[in-house]
Amino acid sequence: MGSEETSKKVKGYRRLIPSMTALMEFEAVARLSSFTLAAQELGVTQAAVSKQVKYLEETLGTRLFHRLHRAIKLTSEGYVLYSVVAESMQRMANVFDKISEGIPEQELVLACTAAFSHLRILPRLAALRLSQPKLQLRLITQVHNPDVHRQDVDIAVRFGNGKWEDGTAIFLFDEEVFPVCSPAWLTTHPAPLSVDDFLHIDLIDSDTTLEGWMTWNSWFKELGESRPKVNYCLRCSSYNDTVQAALQGYGVALGWNRLLRPLLLSGELVRITDYAVKPKDAYYLIVPNGREITPLVHAIVDWLRDESLLSH
Repeated sequence: MGSEETSKKVKGYRRLIPSMTALMEFEAVARLSSFTLAAQELGVTQAAVSKQVKYLEETLGTRLFHRLHRAIKLTSEGYVLYSVVAESMQRMANVFDKISEGIPEQELVLACTAAFSHLRILPRLAALRLSQPKLQLRLITQVHNPDVHRQDVDIAVRFGNGKWEDGTAIFLFDEEVFPVCSPAWLTTHPAPLSVDDFLHIDLIDSDTTLEGWMTWNSWFKELGESRPKVNYCLRCSSYNDTVQAALQGYGVALGWNRLLRPLLLSGELVRITDYAVKPKDAYYLIVPNGREITPLVHAIVDWLRDESLLSH
C-alpha cells in the first residue's frame, strides 16, 4: 500500500502529525540545544533522539537543525515548528496540572506589573470574591509590561498606547501623576509652592520600566520645565520601593493616582501640590490573540475600573 493510499485511510490529526514521540523529542532538543542533553532528560539514547528528529525532517521534507561543529541551531523552519510545539506542550502541561491538582476550570491567570498588583489589585480582592465567589485568581507579576505569549496567561494589564499586536486591548482608565509624600514628611518640611521649590527638596525616583512611565525629569519636562539636575535622595528600580520610601517619610515621590488611590484615601500619603501631568498613555486589559473575550473578562474589566470599591 503506497504512502498516498495510507494517508487517505488515516483520519484526524494522525494524518498530519505522524508521531507525538518525535515532536516531544524534537522539542527537548530545540529547548536544550543538544541531542545529548535531550536524551538524558527523556531517558533514552542519543541515537533514538536523532532517529526521531531525522524522521520528522524526512516527513516534512526539510531540515529542522543546522548541525554545526560543536553545536546545533534551529533552521527557520525548525524555529516555526518549535514555537508551535513548545506552546502546545505548555498548554497541555497546564491542563494536566489543573486536572491532577483538582484546580477548577474557572481559574483565571492575570499578568501585570508588581506595582499594579500590589497597589491596584490586592486592595480590592475582597470585592472580587463577593462578585465572583467561584473564581480562583492566579497573579503573575513582572517588572516590565507583561508578556502574553506565555500560554498560562489568560489576561494581562498593560500601561501604554493600547496598540499591541499580540492581543486585543480593552481600555481601563487613564492616569494622573503628581507629587506625594507622607504626613510625617510635611511636619518637618515646607510644602513646595512652585516648580522651583522641588529643586530644593529630597525627591524619590523610580526607573523607567514601562512604556510611557514617568520620572521626575520627564514630569518636569511635561510641565514645560527643563530640569536636568534634581536633588534625588533615593532612586529605586521598583515603584513599590519608591512608594514604601515615601510612606516612611524619606522624601517626595511621584504619585500615580490610580495606583495610590487606597493610600491617598487613607491619608497615608498626601498630595502636596496642584501641579499634575496626565500621561498620553493609559491602562489597558489585554486579551491574548486566540482567546475569547468572555463575560468573566468583562466582569474583571468592571472590577478593575470601579473606584467605589475603595471609597470606604
